[in-house]
Amino acid sequence: MKVLLNGDEAVAAAAFDAGVTLGTGYPGTPSTEIVETFEDLGGKSQWAPNEKVALEVGLGVAYAGGRAIVTMKHVGMNVAADPLLTGAYTDVNRALIVVSADDPGMASSQNEQDNRRYAVAAAVPMFEPSDSQEAYDFTLLAIEVSERWHVPVMLRMTTRVCHSKTAVERRENPLPVEPFDYTKNPRVRAMVPAYARIQHKKLRGKLREIAKWCEESGPITRIEGSKKLGIITSGISYQHVRDAAPEASVLKLGLTYPLPIDSIRKFAASVDRCLVVEEGDPYLVEQIRNGGIQVEDKLENFRYGELNIDRVRRLIALDDSPEAEQVPGKPPALCPGCPHRTAFEVLRDLKCIVANDIGCYGLGVLPPFEAVDLSVCMGSAIPVGLGMRHTLPTEQAKRVVSVLGDSTFMHTGINGVIEMLFNPPATGHVVLILDNGITAMTGMQENPGTGRKLDHSGTNKIVFENVLRAMGVKNVHVIDAVANKAEFTKLVEDSMEKPELTVIIARRECLLAVQSIRGWEKANAESCN
Repeated sequence: MKVLLNGDEAVAAAAFDAGVTLGTGYPGTPSTEIVETFEDLGGKSQWAPNEKVALEVGLGVAYAGGRAIVTMKHVGMNVAADPLLTGAYTDVNRALIVVSADDPGMASSQNEQDNRRYAVAAAVPMFEPSDSQEAYDFTLLAIEVSERWHVPVMLRMTTRVCHSKTAVERRENPLPVEPFDYTKNPRVRAMVPAYARIQHKKLRGKLREIAKWCEESGPITRIEGSKKLGIITSGISYQHVRDAAPEASVLKLGLTYPLPIDSIRKFAASVDRCLVVEEGDPYLVEQIRNGGIQVEDKLENFRYGELNIDRVRRLIALDDSPEAEQVPGKPPALCPGCPHRTAFEVLRDLKCIVANDIGCYGLGVLPPFEAVDLSVCMGSAIPVGLGMRHTLPTEQAKRVVSVLGDSTFMHTGINGVIEMLFNPPATGHVVLILDNGITAMTGMQENPGTGRKLDHSGTNKIVFENVLRAMGVKNVHVIDAVANKAEFTKLVEDSMEKPELTVIIARRECLLAVQSIRGWEKANAESCN
C-alpha cells in the first residue's frame, strides 16, 4: 500500500514491517518521531537516559538475536561514539541500525557537524536516503546488510529528509525473522586486545565485501544526461540537483561508506566536468579523491547551511557572490507562563555568571532575560561552571551558577555532580536544576525523572533530591520558584555566598504539559488499584 510519510515515519514503518524487536534512543530533533512512530505502529519502544545507553541496549538486543534500531540526532552520536567504535568490531547476531539525524543549517541544534565522518571512524557501512521511500527501502536494506555481514549499520538522515513527506510503498513481511539460539562466543564480542586485533582485521574484510556488493547490486543510480556536466551526489542534495540541473548526468550514491569507487571512476571518466554536490563537509570529495579520482568540490561558502535549488545552481555556476540576506523570523522564546522565566529573571537580576545546558531553558540567553553566559553541550553546565569556579577571582567565582534541566540531569548531569563532589572548588558551587516534569524541548517526551515510560504508563521514578543526598550533597533544596519567587531569590543569593556545594531544584510542571501529566498520573494510579 502507498502512504504519505515523512522520513522519520518511513524509517519507523520499515522497522515495524521488518519485525524489529526494540526501538530505542534519546529524543532530539530531527530524529524524535522515529521511536514515537514505531511505538504508535505497535512496536516495542523506549527512551533511554542518553544515546550511549541506547546504543549499548541495542547491542545487547542484536547479540541476543533480536533486531534493534537506535535513534539520535547528530550531536547524540558524540555521546554514543564509545560503544559505536568498539561495537563495530563485534559480530552482531541480528541487525543493529543506528540512525544519525544530522541538522545542516542548525535549525534546532548547537552545531552542524557532519556525521558521515563517524562511519569512517567506526568503519561501519552507511546509507543515505534522499526521500521517504528511500528512507523506508534503505532501512530494510540496512537490516539485510547488517545481518549478512554481522555488523552495525548507520542510516544517516538529515532534517529535510526527516521532516519532508513523500509517497511510500510499504511491503508486507519483507524480512522474515528466523529462529535463533544464543551461543557463547567471547572471541567475537569480548573486546580484549587479543580478540579485538583479530576482529579489526575481520571488519576491514567485511567492508571490502560490502563495497564489492554495492558495485554489483547496491543502491547506485546513474542518470544519463549531458556529457558536459556530471554530478555525483547523495541524500537530499540529489533532489536539489535534479531540479537545478535536469540536463546533467547524475550518479546518486545510496551507500556512502564504503564507496563504490569503480562505479565512481567510470562515471567521472564519462563526463567533461565532474562535480560533487553535497551538504556540509567535503566528505564525498575527500573519499573520492583518496581513490585517485579527480572531482570538483563546491566553493567554501556552500559548506555551511542547507542546500536548495538556488544554491545548487550558484554552486554549479561557481558563483560565490554574496547570497541574499534571509528575512529574519520571529526569534524563539520561552512560552508565556513557563516556570523557567522566573528562574532566569532572578539569575539576571542577581548578576549571576550562568553556565547553561541544552534544553528549552537555553532560551534564557535571549531577550528579555539575557541571563546566560555560555552553553556547550548536554551535561556540560556543571563541569564548565566548576572550571570557572576554580579559576575566577573569589568575588566573581561566587557568582557562577550551573543551570540544567531534569532530562539533562539524567542524561549526563549526574557525572558533573560526581566531579563537583570529587573536586569541590574553594568557593563551593551552586547548581540549579529546572525540573518541569517532562522533556519539553523535543515535544514532551518522558525521562527517568518522570516515573513514566515512553507510552506514559508508570515505571520506577528517579527522585533527584534522593539521588543527590545519597551521593553526598549536603545542601539540597526543592522549591517552586514561581509560587515563592522572593524565597527562591534569597535562596540563590545565600547559596552563592556560602563556600559550600548546593543544589537547588526548581520544580514546577511545564505549562503546556500539565494537563497531560495529570491525566497520565490519574490513569496510572487507577491501573494500580
